[in-house]
Amino acid sequence: VQLQASGGGSVQAGGSLRLSCAASGSIFRLNDMGWYRQAPGKQRELVASITSGGSTSYGDSVKGRFTISRDNEKNTVYLQMDSLKPEDTAVYFCNANAAPFIRFSPRDYWGQGTLVTVSS
Repeated sequence: VQLQASGGGSVQAGGSLRLSCAASGSIFRLNDMGWYRQAPGKQRELVASITSGGSTSYGDSVKGRFTISRDNEKNTVYLQMDSLKPEDTAVYFCNANAAPFIRFSPRDYWGQGTLVTVSS
């Protein structure tokens, strides 16, 4: 299972960005997908996650500003980020829990990370 993230960039505070992450390769089962972020000198933290059925959860710092969604036909997860703040600056990583083949136990896979920079 490979995860390819895109959509990062630079934006001013109050602006918006949309991240995408497509899962490809051998995928028997794709369970939860999500986004994590890591700012310089800080631990990686959960931003948002979504189950295969569409149930969502968000980190406290992004509730009401970010929206996660997914397209199961395209094996793709999206993160719409609105009202961005300088403290949202971080490398954003896509995550998916998946099983590549039948009888394989699901495990977590990670994308390469995409940088989001929010200037004040």
